[in-house]
Amino acid sequence: MPLRTSISGTIISIIIGILITLGVSQNSIDFYGVPLIAVCFLYSYIIHWIFFIHGYLFQTEHYFDAIGSFTFVSLSFFLIFTVQDFYAFLICSLVAIWSLRLGSFLFNRVKKTGRDTRFTEMKKNFFWFFLTWNLSALWVYLSYVAGMVAVTSKHSSELTITEYIFCFFGFLVWLAGFIIEVAADHQKKKFKEDLNNKDKFISHGLWAWSRHPNYFGEILLWIGITIIAIPIFKNWDYLALISPIFIYYLLVNVSGIPMLEKAADQKWGNNEDYISYKDRTNILFLKKPD
Repeated sequence: MPLRTSISGTIISIIIGILITLGVSQNSIDFYGVPLIAVCFLYSYIIHWIFFIHGYLFQTEHYFDAIGSFTFVSLSFFLIFTVQDFYAFLICSLVAIWSLRLGSFLFNRVKKTGRDTRFTEMKKNFFWFFLTWNLSALWVYLSYVAGMVAVTSKHSSELTITEYIFCFFGFLVWLAGFIIEVAADHQKKKFKEDLNNKDKFISHGLWAWSRHPNYFGEILLWIGITIIAIPIFKNWDYLALISPIFIYYLLVNVSGIPMLEKAADQKWGNNEDYISYKDRTNILFLKKPD
């Protein structure tokens, strides 16, 4: 990646985070004189910068996914113990559960394969590698921002019946997404562990309903978090609705589906079974197989 692109991308990622923070911090409670939501923003970036130094010095990507998970989990526990109310416990517990599960799954996958091919050339380039860690920090912050806005809000201490209804419905949506993501990951893991499936593609279970059911589950669970949070929003807090939009855009247009679809097309693009599978199976949303 060109040097100018890496540097400008890093600066833009930080500016986006700052602008969102300035908008949603208006109703945030203070933490030693600083809006608590701003503390969360700074924490996400500082943790990633610290571990970027380790990753670059030792030329390793093994802890990249784990640090994203660690940031989600540590932020969650920090908010639970700092805010100590129902919203903090509910939202932060759901995020921590999701992150611990996904982070351990991804970390074990990288340790088993020995490397993540995405980083083979990237980690040799300081600014390109640094950009990636900054984008991970932004990913953590923007993914979580709707939940954190509700947790850190001055208006979240007393919940009405309406807010409890949103909590219940949002939890059901989160649970559905979580179950779909876990089930899809488990099915693919078992498929790959079977030596008879070497160089084959998975097309059964949830993978018969969608070519990327795990991503559908992840998008759904973050929509659930946003549903729980939205009754607390006031004025500029609605900027936090960027959370599920950002996740959808990232997975569908940037680092998720496009990369996997390209790799699959290169590997099985001339395979008639794969071509048939693509024709009959939605790329993201679940659809009952014919």
